[in-house]
Amino acid sequence: MIQLTLYTTSGCHLCEALEDWLGRLANEEIRLARVEVADDEALVAAYGTRLPVLADAAGCELDGGHEPERLAAWLADRDWLDAAAWREITQPPDEGGERRRGAVMRQGRRYLGG
Repeated sequence: MIQLTLYTTSGCHLCEALEDWLGRLANEEIRLARVEVADDEALVAAYGTRLPVLADAAGCELDGGHEPERLAAWLADRDWLDAAAWREITQPPDEGGERRRGAVMRQGRRYLGG
C-alpha cells in the first residue's frame, strides 16, 4: 500500500482532480492522509499558494499533481505508476478520431471502455 499525504483545503477543485488522477494512475492501493492547511498558519504559509501538494513517506513533495503528466512522472519515479493505465489515457486516437476501447486491468480489477 502506498502511503501519501495530501496538503489541501476545503472545496479545492484542483485537490479533487489530483485525487481522481491518483486513483486512476497508481499501481497499488493508496492510503491518503489529508492535511487541512487552513487550520494552521504555518501550513498556510508553507502551502497556501502551492495547493495541492502531495508528499510521499520520505517527505518528497509534488506541486501541480493535478496535471496528469506531472503526477505520472512522479509516480513513475517511485515505481508506483500503472503503465497500462497511463498508456490507455495517453494513446492517440485511431484513424476515425476516437480512442480505442476495450478492457483495461487496473489494480486487479477489469474496467471496460476508455
